[in-house]
Amino acid sequence: MSDLFSPFSLKGVTLRNRIAASPMCQYSATDGFVNDWHSVHYAGIARGGAGLTIVEATGVSPEGRITPGCLGIWTDAHAEKLEPIVRSIEAAGSVPGIQLAHAGRKASANRPWEGDDHILAGDPRGWEPIAPSAIAFGRHLGRAPREMTPEDIARVQDDFVEGAKRSLRAGFKWLNLHFAHGYLGQNFLSEHSNKRRDAYGGTLENRSRFLVETLTAVRAVWPEEYPLTVRLGVVEFDGRDEQTLSEAIEVVKRLKAAGLDMIDVSFGFSTYEHQIPWGPAFIVPFADRVRREADIPASTTWNIATPELADAAVRDDCVDVVMIGRSLLQNPHWPDLASRALKRDTKPWVLSAPYGYWLERYGVAQLT
Repeated sequence: MSDLFSPFSLKGVTLRNRIAASPMCQYSATDGFVNDWHSVHYAGIARGGAGLTIVEATGVSPEGRITPGCLGIWTDAHAEKLEPIVRSIEAAGSVPGIQLAHAGRKASANRPWEGDDHILAGDPRGWEPIAPSAIAFGRHLGRAPREMTPEDIARVQDDFVEGAKRSLRAGFKWLNLHFAHGYLGQNFLSEHSNKRRDAYGGTLENRSRFLVETLTAVRAVWPEEYPLTVRLGVVEFDGRDEQTLSEAIEVVKRLKAAGLDMIDVSFGFSTYEHQIPWGPAFIVPFADRVRREADIPASTTWNIATPELADAAVRDDCVDVVMIGRSLLQNPHWPDLASRALKRDTKPWVLSAPYGYWLERYGVAQLT
């Protein structure tokens, strides 16, 4: 029986444990480039013991960013700046991954702590969002995007391909395509945001076409020995959950046939009218079903905050890898905390040697 600290192998990559640092936007870049914040952030998480460290949603084009503070990989210069981060992740014993993204109709927004709303048209900090249909998300993101032409679709797919090539050259060994959370991939898949009447809209086959074509094109340039994964919103919590989930499972099967190695299960965020049942590990049952019915390795995230919940998700054979997010922001050494909470043997050390050695020799410091 596997547990949270069992190794996990996929293709030619082996994770030292089943804990992955979920890609979490830092909104701290300038013109898409990493800086000291990112260098410290990712090195710290990797040194904390995560088996996989995935760099945040990284725009494949300037207009693919959520905010002006998002990372990008649309030039070789962007990729070169990521190389030291890759080296620091690997030096800590973690596998370096990256999430490639296009924000679709949610693009050109202010940073969350600066309003989280669309930048006003005409503001030089912003740009024109694009999406499958000219339908705004609504509320704080009320700007209608421009409907993509067939040429736009082909260009964005090529941007994903070039982003994958640059990611490989930068040294990443795990690739995740962001097709969830109301961003471009999800925009095409969801009937909330896709009203097209051409080959990219209408039927499930058509609505999933952008996703399948994009993954197929990326698979052609991404080495077979390195995992190619997708984060997909499989449910919207909009009252049509069974239909949406069944359709998502069919899409995962198509993606698998096109070369997908693992699915990272999340939800859609395609409408602000959703009724999300926030609770401990509430996506795990959906991930379990997708994993079994599509017969593919799976990971998931959202509210898996305690070591016991994370370990149970693996031990109960619901997922293969657990994506940890906010808990790692609060404590980058969460994997060590989990190891102690689960009463795991202290060897091998979860933390990097300069930390692990002293904690084993003298124990964890107690505040008095």
